Amino acid sequence: MKGNPRTVLIVAILASFVAFLDGSIVNVALPAITRDLGGGIETQQWVVDAYLLTLGSLILVAGSISDTFGRVGVLRAGLVIFGAASIVCAIAPTALVLIIARAVQGAGAALLVPSSLAMITATYAGAARAKAIGSWTAWTGLAFILGPLLGGFFVDALSWRYVFAVNVLPIAVTLVLLTRIPSSGHAGTGTRIDVTGAVLASLGLAGPVFALIEQGRLGWGSPIVYLPLILGIACFATFLWWESRVDHPMMPLGLFRVRNFGFGNLATAAIYAGISLGQFIITIFLQEVAGFTAFQAGLATIPLAILSISLSTLFGSLAGKYGPRLFMTVGPLIIGAGFLLMLTTTSPVNFWVQLLPGILLFGLGLSITVAPLTAAILGSISPAQSGIGSAINNAVSRVAGLIAVACAGAIVGAMLDVDAFHRVVFVVALLFIAGGIVSFVGIRNQNVKTPVTTETTAQCQDRPVAGAPVRTARS
Repeated sequence: MKGNPRTVLIVAILASFVAFLDGSIVNVALPAITRDLGGGIETQQWVVDAYLLTLGSLILVAGSISDTFGRVGVLRAGLVIFGAASIVCAIAPTALVLIIARAVQGAGAALLVPSSLAMITATYAGAARAKAIGSWTAWTGLAFILGPLLGGFFVDALSWRYVFAVNVLPIAVTLVLLTRIPSSGHAGTGTRIDVTGAVLASLGLAGPVFALIEQGRLGWGSPIVYLPLILGIACFATFLWWESRVDHPMMPLGLFRVRNFGFGNLATAAIYAGISLGQFIITIFLQEVAGFTAFQAGLATIPLAILSISLSTLFGSLAGKYGPRLFMTVGPLIIGAGFLLMLTTTSPVNFWVQLLPGILLFGLGLSITVAPLTAAILGSISPAQSGIGSAINNAVSRVAGLIAVACAGAIVGAMLDVDAFHRVVFVVALLFIAGGIVSFVGIRNQNVKTPVTTETTAQCQDRPVAGAPVRTARS
C-alpha cells in the first residue's frame, strides 16, 4: 500500500482505538442511561447486545468486504458509519433510538479492525511489520484502561451522552489523515462475499437474543417471544447447512474438525461468555447496589485490564515453551475461583474485602489464559487459514458475549440485589470452570504448529494478545 507508513500506522491505531474504546466505555454508563431513558435491565442488555449482534454477525465477512472494495474505502465507510451512529447515540431521545444506533455502530466497527490491520500488513514487512503491530496492540490496549475511567468521568461530571460523543473527534482526525493515503482500489478478482451466510447468521442470532432478553418482560408463552426464538434457531440451522455447501463460506466448518481449533473455540465460547457477563454484572452492581459513582465503578475494574495486559506477554512466552494446555486449564479455573469468592458479598458491600480479591484473580486468570488460547487455536491450522481462523475466533467470542448478556435478565430476575448478584457470579464461575475443563480435555500441546503470525494473533480478540509464539509473515 502506498502512502507514508507512519500515517498508515496512525490511521490504523486511531480507527481501531475508537472501536475498542467503545467496547470498554459503555458498561459504566448503563445505569445512567436507564435512569434517563428508562427500560431497566432490558434496555441495558440491548445497549450492549445490539452492538455485539451486528459486530459478531459481520466480522466474518468484513475481511472479504475489505478485499473486494479496497481497504482504504472500507475503512473510510466504517469510520463514517461508526461516527454517524455515535452522534445518534449521543442525542438519542428514546431507548429504542439508542439501541438501533448501537446496532449501526456495531456494523461500522466490524469494518474497522480487519481493514486497519490489513493496511498495516500491506504497508510493512519483516521486522517492521511486527513492530508496527506491536504498537497497534499497545495503543488499542490502552483503550481498555482508559474506557472505564473516561466513561465514569463523563457520566458523573457531564452526561452519559458524552460516552458516545467522544468518538467524533478521533474519527474526524482519522478521516482527515485517511485522505493522505491513496485508495488501493479493488483487491483481487477472486474474492466472494457470502451475503446469504451473513444474513442467515444475523437472523439466527437476532431471534434467540430477542427472545432471551424480552422473555423477562413478556414471558415465554408470548408469541412475540417464542416465534423469534423458533425462527432464529431455524435460520441458524440453515446457516450451518449453507456454510457446508457454498463454495466460498464465511465460516468454513471443516476447520472445526481440527482438534485444537474446535476445542479451542468451544473453550473460547465459555470463557468469553463469562468475561462479558462478569464485566456487565460487576459494573452495574457496583453502581446500583453498592452505591459507587460511575467513575468509582470504572476505577474498580482497572486492575482487571492492567493485570491482563501487563502479564499476557509472560504467560504467552511460557505457553510457547510448555504448550498451551496447562495455561488454558489453570487460567479459567483461577477466574472461576475469583467469582466464587464474590459469593461472600453481603449488604452493605465491602468492595476491598468482598469484590477486589475476585477482580484481581479475574485479571490474573485472563493474563494466563488469553495468549495461550490464541496460540493454540491459530497454531493448529495452516498459515493460509490463519486469517479466517482469527476471524472465526473473534466472532465466537463476540457471539458468546452476546448470548451471555442476553441471559442476564433471566438470571437476575425482577430486581438486581445481592442475591441476584450471587446467582449471576455463580453462573459466571461455572462458565469459566467449564472453559478450563474443555481445555484440559480437548487441547493437545503436540498439535500446536507454532509459530503464528503477529497480525492474526492481534486480530483474534479485541484486546492485546501479546506474547503468543509468533513469526513475522512475509508480504
